[in-house]
Amino acid sequence: MTELTSETERLMKVRARQKRKKPEFNRCDSHKKKKLSPGWRRPRGLHNKLRRQIAAKGKVVKAGYGSPKEVRGYHPCGMKEVLVSNTGDLSRAEGCAVRIAGTVGMKKRDEIEAMAREMNLKVLNPTSGGD
Repeated sequence: MTELTSETERLMKVRARQKRKKPEFNRCDSHKKKKLSPGWRRPRGLHNKLRRQIAAKGKVVKAGYGSPKEVRGYHPCGMKEVLVSNTGDLSRAEGCAVRIAGTVGMKKRDEIEAMAREMNLKVLNPTSGGD
């Protein structure tokens, strides 16, 4: 596994502190209507309270809530996260944490996990029967 530099470690701590303070960004009125998922959508209505940034209606996504550029896309364990859907993708995952795509079947998933074990890569979502 790769060792973290002191600067990267510091930035990971900064990111963790920022994420604790970050509010939940929910879609407007998603708590009222079942068909609306809570996933963020920018409010565009003329009279929309969230677009007008009325404090009680929640927070709007803005640039200031982001994490430091150097550690963006890192897993909390301190490694870059790579999405893998076949054994060929493992070649670009050297020194990274591997997440197997949800669309991958059991047979290919077992192959990927075995190859990742040989390459000493960390699998973030192994099968329950695996390690």
